[in-house]
Amino acid sequence: MNENDWLAERFEENRTRLRAVAYRILGSLSEADDAVQESWLRLSRSEASDIENLGGWLTTVVARVCLNMLRSRATLREEPLGMHVPDPILTRVDGADPGQRREDRRHRHPRQPPRLKQLDLAVLGD
Repeated sequence: MNENDWLAERFEENRTRLRAVAYRILGSLSEADDAVQESWLRLSRSEASDIENLGGWLTTVVARVCLNMLRSRATLREEPLGMHVPDPILTRVDGADPGQRREDRRHRHPRQPPRLKQLDLAVLGD
């Protein structure tokens, strides 16, 4: 297996996570795919042997590409033609939504102590 094949295999292992990160930032599946593709191009042009943490490096690159895309959107003031319909939300094999933020999942089932003391109730306003 040559270095390019090895690199492509490592990239594919990270692709799903990278797409989820890009989707969270951009809110569009097509733009998320573009950002992931751009990260592959940057990886293939770089010296991969110098990268110690490939997953972290790829996440950083995808995040920076997404931020550049957001800045470009603001500069170009792109507006969709006609009615804008959001991209569909895809679910992963484990049922988790790749576009859902971790904070949203945390608040879905809030944990409350069994009993609140009077001072706690006063602070919470109940």
